[in-house]
Amino acid sequence: QVQLVESGGGQVQAGGSLRLSCAASGRTSSVGAMGWFRQAPGKERELVGAVSWSGSSTYYADSVKGRFTISRDNAKNTVYLQMSSLKPEDAAVYYCAARGPTGITRLLKDYEYWGQGTQVTVSS
Repeated sequence: QVQLVESGGGQVQAGGSLRLSCAASGRTSSVGAMGWFRQAPGKERELVGAVSWSGSSTYYADSVKGRFTISRDNAKNTVYLQMSSLKPEDAAVYYCAARGPTGITRLLKDYEYWGQGTQVTVSS
């Protein structure tokens, strides 16, 4: 099993920045791609960004391209989401997710492990 714990959420004004962190523990040797999802009230959970095990491949939703950066430090078993130029529509609960030793996927169902989420609030 793999456990994921997110941190770094909070409240920020529009145009501001936040960095989310997700620390993995347990059988981290079995983890491949990791991703950040978000879910706003009344909306479906959506993939924001994903990163391969090596960090060489990334994916971003169109809505965050150029503003968000996903990265990982395998020595620390941690994945990050640097969020800049935040907009009110970025407000959501952000979830870290991981899958087995395979590559990036955009499909929520393909991620086996999930964190409990961290709230991001953006005020206008």
